[in-house]
Amino acid sequence: MSIKKNIEEVFNKYVENENFSGVGFVRQGSEAIFHKAYGYAHRGFKIPNNLNTKFDTASITKMFTAVSILQLVDKGLVTLDHKVLDIIDIGESKISSEITIYQLLTHTSGIADDADEEAGESYEEIWKEKPNYSVKETVDYLAQFIYKEPKFAPGQGCSYNNCAFILLGLVIEKVTGKSYREYVKENIFDVIGMSNTGFYSMDEVVGNMAEHYASILDDEENIIGYRKNIYSYPTIGSADAGALTTPEDLDLFIRSLRDGNLLSKKSTECLFKPKEFYKRYGKVTQYMGYGFQFFIRNDDEEIFYIQKDGINSGVSCVMNYYPQYDLTIIIMSNQQANVWDLGWEVQEVIIGKII
Repeated sequence: MSIKKNIEEVFNKYVENENFSGVGFVRQGSEAIFHKAYGYAHRGFKIPNNLNTKFDTASITKMFTAVSILQLVDKGLVTLDHKVLDIIDIGESKISSEITIYQLLTHTSGIADDADEEAGESYEEIWKEKPNYSVKETVDYLAQFIYKEPKFAPGQGCSYNNCAFILLGLVIEKVTGKSYREYVKENIFDVIGMSNTGFYSMDEVVGNMAEHYASILDDEENIIGYRKNIYSYPTIGSADAGALTTPEDLDLFIRSLRDGNLLSKKSTECLFKPKEFYKRYGKVTQYMGYGFQFFIRNDDEEIFYIQKDGINSGVSCVMNYYPQYDLTIIIMSNQQANVWDLGWEVQEVIIGKII
């Protein structure tokens, strides 16, 4: 049986057993060896997803923010050691004046998040008290976190943080004089031809954009229905999450980064080099830096793959890139789905399990 058929069998299993809805994309070198759509972009009218359907990226958007910052570093407009509050003025807050751009990028700033998801807090809960349509611009997020006590002193720990990227978005706006979304469109999407990618409002009429659905569960956590996620987070994406794209455009993005089409050689190497870390799974160590998650082998410290994922209510997506094999596995779903295990099973078909 061909690799394509084996991959298709893996996806079919998740469609049948977990009701997967979305698009899977696998490319090795110059060849797309698998590209297929499943499920519905609009459940009400039963409009199917297609290969060019746009999906919410959730936290994968952080990669665009990280690249934007490094572009400003390349231009000499900021440095990684720059103290953030020397650039932006947010008034009285609990944000330390010692926090640097590097610490925001590597989740080591210690600032409080608007919802500490590592501690079990729900991001959706914010919008039960605050209208989600009231948060549209980057600055609108500030009140949700800048008055909260920090988790630790700058540089004294590592904790995944969404709001760190809001501050980075404000840095981009202050230094460039453009809105965050304008800058990213002009300097990333347009530069490399990501024609199916953008920041779109939930109330905007956009061609070929999927609706996204959160699962409704019974007491035994069986799916008994779906609800739209239109009240689950702000109506338009910002520097921490929410750009919409396709797997093919994400593949173009990661390969353009690798080829040095967006950053200098020094910044490209810096981006792909592991930074802060914590141990996981015994022999495998996870490194976090610049919005990517790096896994390496402990025996030779060679990067096996680079992963960035995203999850929100009604959104799940994962992008894996394997430098040794020039392989991308990208899965985007407009429902909550276990795209991580799905990706690992696809990986096993092509190159085997991680040792």
